[in-house]
Amino acid sequence: MENLVTEVRSFYSLRELDESVDESVGQYQAVKEDYSQWLGTFLRDVEEAHHDEEWFKNFTRLQRSSKSSGKGKKKPPSLSDWISVKGVMLSAQKSGEAEILFDAIEDINKKIGQLENVKSSIETLKRSGLGKDTAYIVYIHNGVPEKIVVHHKKDEKIDEKFKYIVDLSASKNL
Repeated sequence: MENLVTEVRSFYSLRELDESVDESVGQYQAVKEDYSQWLGTFLRDVEEAHHDEEWFKNFTRLQRSSKSSGKGKKKPPSLSDWISVKGVMLSAQKSGEAEILFDAIEDINKKIGQLENVKSSIETLKRSGLGKDTAYIVYIHNGVPEKIVVHHKKDEKIDEKFKYIVDLSASKNL
């Protein structure tokens, strides 16, 4: 199940959903750290042979700026020669390895940002007072919760309360 990119899960409290998002953020952070170390090691290993090449200078600069700011900067256009084989891109150049590591780190940073936004939404739901008898059916796409269906466990009409909460939240933002 850990490799699913689309799933529907039920959570029986906002705390449970929040913990699941926290766990995902932690996993993404750990993978990002691994890939960042891999990229750093790769660049150090090829430095002697490729230090004058443009791709090496670009990725070294990007890695340094990524470490100092916490986020990666926009990667330059591909410096590797890629060929498509039935929809899969292949490269035999050293720069290709740096490129895919940087792409993965950039994508993970985006996912972490999306998950942080979900955490903010969960906090808003917690403040809305939906109650302990509420279940949440969550549509998770590419590892990020995108839609939540709210169900009252005792079959009471929650949609009126939720409509009121949403209207109240919308009027506060105006």
